[in-house]
Parts: sequence; structure tokens; C-alpha cells
Amino acid sequence: MDPNQPEVENYANPKTCFFHVLFKASALAFYILSALFIDNFVIIFVVTVLLAALDFWVVKNVSGRILVGLRWWNEINDLGESVWKFECLDHESLARMNKKDSWLFWWTLYITAVAWIVLAIFSLIRLQADYLLVVGVCLTLSIANIVGFTKCKKDAKKQIQQFASQTIASRFSSTLQSAFSVV
Repeated sequence: MDPNQPEVENYANPKTCFFHVLFKASALAFYILSALFIDNFVIIFVVTVLLAALDFWVVKNVSGRILVGLRWWNEINDLGESVWKFECLDHESLARMNKKDSWLFWWTLYITAVAWIVLAIFSLIRLQADYLLVVGVCLTLSIANIVGFTKCKKDAKKQIQQFASQTIASRFSSTLQSAFSVV
């Protein structure tokens, strides 16, 4: 190996990456290929939505945690209001996250949503309202993950900035105290 050549970063979690992509691809592939081989809308609907729901759960609860260090959920409080909850690794752990894992995670989230939008357009063009329903459910699940993880990422950045500000302020304060206590 040439010592002048930069080392290529590999995936830190190849199995998680594989299943992250597999669940997305399986829902899309089944929906697309089922039109060729299956003539029963109910089977297409149930299996496609089930695969999309499994993808939603895997992304939200497994691959999101492992690949980007983020997790989100939404609760209804006692007043009946929707409350977003976010969980992220500490700032040092987030800084050490694998870039390829993160890249794969975010790009597949967006590409999957775009694919469902394209399929929705085809359903509209072909005037197939029933298939538009399937695509709508799958697109909703996909967009829910995009919104949840985007909000979670913004919240994590805000927490890191607050931590950095507090650290700088406390160090400045302790330096000032030690400077005056010596005098």
C-alpha cells in the first residue's frame, strides 16, 4: 500500500447498513414487481405496507441509533398536545460517527422518499387511486422518518452548541477566579 495514499474509510456497521437498505429496497421492489406477478390488490397493499412499516421501525429504532447516533419519538401529553422527544449520543461520540454510515443513512432516507413520490406520480397518471393509497402510506412513513431525524439532528446540534458555550463560560470563570485568588 502506498503510504502517500489516504486510507479509505470503510463502513463501521456493515450489517446495520445492509439491513437499513434491505428493508427500504424490499418495500419498493415488492410494490414494483408485484404489479407484474400478482393480480390481487389486497395482497399487494398488505405486504407493501407491512414491509414499509418494518422499514420505518428499523430506521427509527435501530439503524438511526447505530448509524447516526440519533433516535426520536412523538408522544401525546396530558393536554392532548403532540410532543417531540429526541435522543442523541454525547457530542464526542457523535463526532466519532462513521462518515460512510452517516452518508448511507441520510441518502437512503431521501432517495426512498423520492422513489415513493415518483411511484405516486405514476399512480396518478394511470388513474389508480387504490395504488395511490399504498404509495401514500409508504410515503407518509418515509417522510415521518425524515422529519423526525432532521428535527433530532437539529436538536443534537443545538445541545452541542449549548454544551460548548457552557464549557467555555465555566473555563473562563474558573480562569478568572484563579487569577484573582492568586493576587
